[in-house]
Amino acid sequence: MTMRFVVTGTDTNIGKTVFSAALADALGAAYWKPVQSGLSGETDSQTVQRLGRIPPERIFPEAWRLKTPASPHVAARIAQVRIDPEALSPPSVESPLVIEGAGGVLVPLTQSQVFADVFARWQIPVILCARTELGTINHTLLSLEALRRRSIPVFGVAFIGNEQTDTLEIIPQLGNVTCLGRLPLLAPLTPCALRQAFQIHFDISCFQKGLL
Repeated sequence: MTMRFVVTGTDTNIGKTVFSAALADALGAAYWKPVQSGLSGETDSQTVQRLGRIPPERIFPEAWRLKTPASPHVAARIAQVRIDPEALSPPSVESPLVIEGAGGVLVPLTQSQVFADVFARWQIPVILCARTELGTINHTLLSLEALRRRSIPVFGVAFIGNEQTDTLEIIPQLGNVTCLGRLPLLAPLTPCALRQAFQIHFDISCFQKGLL
């Protein structure tokens, strides 16, 4: 039995890479980003390796590396390649594994398939990362509906941002979902600060339930 999680989000740039780094660090997990769009700066894999202090051998190479920072289907078209969603298969590993999607739940990989379609095939528990800011209730509940419509197992929601008590209460209630915790915005964002914040705001024992 291997502990595996898919980390996705309600949108892009909400902090799911930082959360993935913290989770991989806490679990002693390997990390895989199936599709990376945008190569001009630090990639998500490099960020996770740095912030989570993950050994290089536990960072699996991306299946597709696309130069343009855009939706994968657009970045692939610009690169004149075609992503084959059916070819995306989680790496075999004995350690726990954290898989990070691109952008939100319904980000297109091709003209006909979105990331959620791949998650449905994998049937790996999904952790949905959500902002705590205004608008997150609608975005999070819609994302949960999209996941459940495809019968994707939802492990819980991880909030990222400043504390908003009402938001952290209403989403689990209306969405019938577990609130895993809230990762505050960190300045400066360092490996030590991230590890400490995760230990304070999340109960690592609850992730032990995600065995597949």
